[in-house]
Amino acid sequence: MTIPSGRVLAVLGPTNTGKTHFALDRMLGHASGMIGFPLRLLARENYDRIAKAKGAASVALITGEEKIIPPRPRWFVCTVESMPLDRPVAFLAIDEIQLCADADRGHIFTDRLLHARGSEETLFLGAETIKPLIRKLVPGIEFQTRPRLSCLTHAGHTKLNRLPPRSAVVAFSAAEVYATAEYVRRQKGGAAVVLGALSPRTRNAQVGMYQAGEVDFIIATDAIGMGLNMDVDHVAFAQLRKFDGRSPRDLEPAEIAQIAGRAGRHMNDGTFGTTADIAALPDELAQAVEAHRFPALRALSWRNSDLRFASVAALLASLDKAPPGPGLIRAREADDHLALAQLAHDSELMAKVNHPERVKLLWDVCQVPDFRKVMTENHSRLLAQLFRHLIGPGRKIPTDWLAGQVARLDRTDGELDTIVARIAAIRTWTYVAHRPGWVHDPVHWQEQTRAIEDRLSDALHHCLTQRFVDRRTAVLVRAMQAEGDLLSAVARSGEVLVEGQHVGHLAGFRFVPDQTEGTLAAKAVLASAARALKSEIRNRLEELCRDGDEAFQMAEDATLLWRGQPVARMIAGPEMLRPQVEPLVSDLLEPAMRERLKKRLSAWLTASLALAFRPLLAAQAAPLSGHARGLVHHLAEGLGSAPLVSARDMVRALTESDRQALARLGIRLGHDWAFMPALLKGPLQGLRARLWAASTGLPLPALPGGRVSVPIAAPPDFYGAIGYAVLGPVAIRVDLLERFTAQLRAKGSEPIRLTGELTAPLGLKADEAAAVLQALGYRQEADLWVAGARPKPRSRQRARPDSPFAVLKNRA
Repeated sequence: MTIPSGRVLAVLGPTNTGKTHFALDRMLGHASGMIGFPLRLLARENYDRIAKAKGAASVALITGEEKIIPPRPRWFVCTVESMPLDRPVAFLAIDEIQLCADADRGHIFTDRLLHARGSEETLFLGAETIKPLIRKLVPGIEFQTRPRLSCLTHAGHTKLNRLPPRSAVVAFSAAEVYATAEYVRRQKGGAAVVLGALSPRTRNAQVGMYQAGEVDFIIATDAIGMGLNMDVDHVAFAQLRKFDGRSPRDLEPAEIAQIAGRAGRHMNDGTFGTTADIAALPDELAQAVEAHRFPALRALSWRNSDLRFASVAALLASLDKAPPGPGLIRAREADDHLALAQLAHDSELMAKVNHPERVKLLWDVCQVPDFRKVMTENHSRLLAQLFRHLIGPGRKIPTDWLAGQVARLDRTDGELDTIVARIAAIRTWTYVAHRPGWVHDPVHWQEQTRAIEDRLSDALHHCLTQRFVDRRTAVLVRAMQAEGDLLSAVARSGEVLVEGQHVGHLAGFRFVPDQTEGTLAAKAVLASAARALKSEIRNRLEELCRDGDEAFQMAEDATLLWRGQPVARMIAGPEMLRPQVEPLVSDLLEPAMRERLKKRLSAWLTASLALAFRPLLAAQAAPLSGHARGLVHHLAEGLGSAPLVSARDMVRALTESDRQALARLGIRLGHDWAFMPALLKGPLQGLRARLWAASTGLPLPALPGGRVSVPIAAPPDFYGAIGYAVLGPVAIRVDLLERFTAQLRAKGSEPIRLTGELTAPLGLKADEAAAVLQALGYRQEADLWVAGARPKPRSRQRARPDSPFAVLKNRA
């Protein structure tokens, strides 16, 4: 039976028509009012708006889990299920009235459509698809159609990695939402996530992050379809099938339009389409969404609200009552109905439901929502336990038992799904705490459960953000899009911060980015660093050019260091003692800057080599005769040591004066080698090795490390460059080799017995010593060695033809 009322108006139209704004303005124009929203989130959002405008003392918020009721409120903002219809108000409105056709909750909306009225004005807001049925079921109702404020256009199919900024991607399972968000994080820097299972606080935080521009994408279920206010330019469907609580089904065209309509806001146009593996929408469907033309609803979901509480059987029978007329269909069994039917099979429990008051209490218990979405049997077991407590001696839920249930949920550790499950469970106890007369000290438990939900919601928001948002990339992309210089800083350790985000470190003049996932992240890091570090690189180059030689050094791998940081490397020059400098590759160095860097390092390297090879350079500058000068040149080509095989004529031509002059310069002339002892040991050996590597372009072999003989493990000319002679399988430092061969020559033709005393100075093993003697032209007779013909050198001992050590051969 319809309640007498004033004007009844249906304001219908697609999304983004300003219907809700219109209804709130109308309500605030009355002395009292009440409006019902389909979601707790929307109720809270609009309550906050009204409380801010009119004062918290004038407005109440009533949902299943939250009640803020001042002493004398004028306006009530509620979820549709929680509207206190026994309180008379001048104005009443129901949002999203087309949900009367919803299989699960539709009967509640239909009941409000038929029976809820304001004494002066009633508004129903929704889609035009419900218009014929409202006209039939609500006599005398007026209609007002509101056009969409902006244009909605079909954009076809777009790949996920090519979605435009400010896009919402819609999927219909948590797994698909998470997978899509993970992909978008790698490709685009991050995404907000909205699921029906999230608490309002978490959803608000995620949407707030999107609205603030921290991310440009939001991945959501159809939870965004019901009035969530966001600045979305494009809606992309990654799925077009959903599980409706009973079975998977295709989305209805009107559902697609409801979700797609989130694109565009106020006067801003929007687009919609598909993405991922979903083909483009058929033209007919796309045109229908663009024009907002859909078939009218055929029937509304209805359930009897005039319930009988004489017994559980009577209650079930009244719930099964057939609809009173055309245009209404019996609602499928809702969760409360299913729970009651389940409990009716518990004979022990039914024995306690022995009068109407307890039947009514049992029905109230059955309406505790199944936020956890667990199996009906599990939920029913909890309801039975609640009912037994409520009919027990205290007629309330025991405080100790309730405290234990709540305490085990007060934990913020765990994975996403674990925290989501805890939020669902604590919402149950928040609902219970708001039921009149169910708990001792309800205000305490309402505050306690709300505080736990808030903590869990914050933890869930943190988890979602950590998993699906690369904040660094998002910040850098926003900064790059803005005009002006980027705020950057470089620590003494070289760590680079851009707009407060750690992006990598400077190694000399090269930027080494942190490891990133995804193309956008890598580009954002490199681009922002290149832009932010321009002035830093210029300043560093100025400092390098001003620094003294003590700021430079050479690493063991021939890299040139400035203040301990690699900036260049040695490469081959016209001579081994005259290498060139090549700055390390860096996109931050402009050509002119590279030349300045090269010039300064070349000057330092020349000075350093002049100091290290001062004895050799002094010999080159000394006033010597032609043959002595030629021998010094030969020595310089070998970095301080050279074989005399090809210089015999020069040696024979030296006068005694020449020999004395060479000796004064630190040059020793042996039987087979000329060498400078000062250049054979310590750091000079490593420097000679690095000069050889730079000249040849070959990797630097292992150094002898203080050993006077080593097994051959590198090209022969490497050993010549560091002052070692190759004999058989080993290389021996030339000064000690000369001493060894002098000892052999002193014995003349006398057979030689290999003894430790003879070979110990060379550090040779017995087999190595034997091979060396053989290479020196000795042959073995029993346990003695006798001088004989020298063998020809093996091919593996042959040096490169262009090497200054091409003369390194076993003596013939």
